Amino acid sequence: MIHRHYDVIVIGRSIGALTAAALLARRDFTVMVVGHGEKPPTYTMDARVLRRRAFTMLAEPSPAWRKVMVELAQSQTWKRRVVPASPMLQALAPRLRLDIPPDMALFGREIDRELPELRRVIDELYGDLAQVNSAADEAFERDAVWPPGTFWERRETGRYAAMLPYAHAEPDADLMVEFPRGHLYRAIVTWSVRFATDLSAMPPPFAVARLHGAWTRGVMTLPRGEEELEEFLIERIQAHGGVCLLDERAAGIHVRRGAAAGVLLDGAEQPTSAGHVITDLDGEDMASLSGGEGIHKRALREWPRITSSVGRFVVSMVVRNEGLPAPLGPEAFVLPGPGGGLARPGAARPTGEARAASRPPPAGPGGARGAGRTGPVRPTIHLQRSPSTTSPDESLLVAEVLLPDRGQLGLRDARQVVLDAVSAELPFLERHLRLVDSAHDGLPAWVYEDGRRRLLDRGTLKGLEPMVRQLEVDPPGYLGLSGEPIRGPIERTLLVGRTVLPALGQEGQLLAAWGAARLVTRTDRRRERMRRDMWSKVEIG
Repeated sequence: MIHRHYDVIVIGRSIGALTAAALLARRDFTVMVVGHGEKPPTYTMDARVLRRRAFTMLAEPSPAWRKVMVELAQSQTWKRRVVPASPMLQALAPRLRLDIPPDMALFGREIDRELPELRRVIDELYGDLAQVNSAADEAFERDAVWPPGTFWERRETGRYAAMLPYAHAEPDADLMVEFPRGHLYRAIVTWSVRFATDLSAMPPPFAVARLHGAWTRGVMTLPRGEEELEEFLIERIQAHGGVCLLDERAAGIHVRRGAAAGVLLDGAEQPTSAGHVITDLDGEDMASLSGGEGIHKRALREWPRITSSVGRFVVSMVVRNEGLPAPLGPEAFVLPGPGGGLARPGAARPTGEARAASRPPPAGPGGARGAGRTGPVRPTIHLQRSPSTTSPDESLLVAEVLLPDRGQLGLRDARQVVLDAVSAELPFLERHLRLVDSAHDGLPAWVYEDGRRRLLDRGTLKGLEPMVRQLEVDPPGYLGLSGEPIRGPIERTLLVGRTVLPALGQEGQLLAAWGAARLVTRTDRRRERMRRDMWSKVEIG
């Protein structure tokens, strides 16, 4: 017996899942959100708030996000929440400090100071990026399904895709062909893209232009990062009658007559029925929840294969403000310099104390420690700075590295290596550290008192928490940008997660959420007419 019914049940709490839920709740659908065991963005250690994931709102200037804000009638509220990042991006490397400020005149002076020999080619690069992003904004502003599925969707979306520069370029086309090989500015562009995309390899040329352009067209920050964005979207869902059960987990998908008909919550005796099920899980996980029932024959034949060999390893560092240089901005990349990568001679090795504290079992996660290592490593790091929420005299640094499963750097060594690399560019950091921890390596937290480090038991947070994974898609989907289709492997299921448009990163999740909301809305003609007449359609943003 089914005792509850919702028009839509959303499984997941990512930006794509919550955005789809907020749009459908606004359109008068009854919506329930199930967190499905995904942990919140932050956690507490030693009375300090740390982060599980790095988060930058790169999709803020995208038409996909602006359309959502207009429909939710929250444009002005959103503008009051966000703070412009100035500089938008910084590059820290041996003998290089480069800011990318919002003011183009100031940026020109930065280039003249640090890289005068590249002034012409850099001006041409950003002139080209401006054209690409202008065309992309016009295309993504249209009400279309990305990636398209049916014949009519392919015709409609194809008209807009024809507006995208480089969309049909060779996958290995080089947008920086005039830059010297191995030049540090190539690394700045490359790593800004690699940290913004959800693919483990470099995405197609259009996505490269779009993602690096997102870093340089006005980065906005939220004081509490992803946690604040999540609260904002949940507030919108609940304001329109939606139900959010973020601590609940879906034990299965109820299938009736070959279509998804509801979700069985963990511990419940009967499923909760639904007209549609939307999720940020991948197709394989969704098929597992259904026990293999209701999967399309076409999905069994043609579904793309999603794998992963790279994770995002995150370290949180609480530091006294006097230990950080005043010019350090909210977003920076710490680069090993020319010829850098994951292996660079001369990088500091973990100390004996760190090795003793982090000694893994013979075959721990990430491979045997030190196996195949040719020398010390110094990875490229995405570094974020934000005010501490617990003390005005402290700041929170969140350092993120892309960690291959079979790379030179083992999981148990990664925390110390990241700390060494950041300390090399911020020389007063170590003497002002208060707390260092990572949710991914299973080690005790490091607490610093009077210059001494002690180990703090993780308590209820014991164990390894999974890293956010970078994806490999075989075969690549629409224009090389997509992976799995929006329509799931079971009838009346829709996907809005990172696997749908992984090349475009955060913007890809928003495009998928908009497409899923559109597909659900079109199944109900009354609500579709109501949406067309909605007053927020003409909201002045």
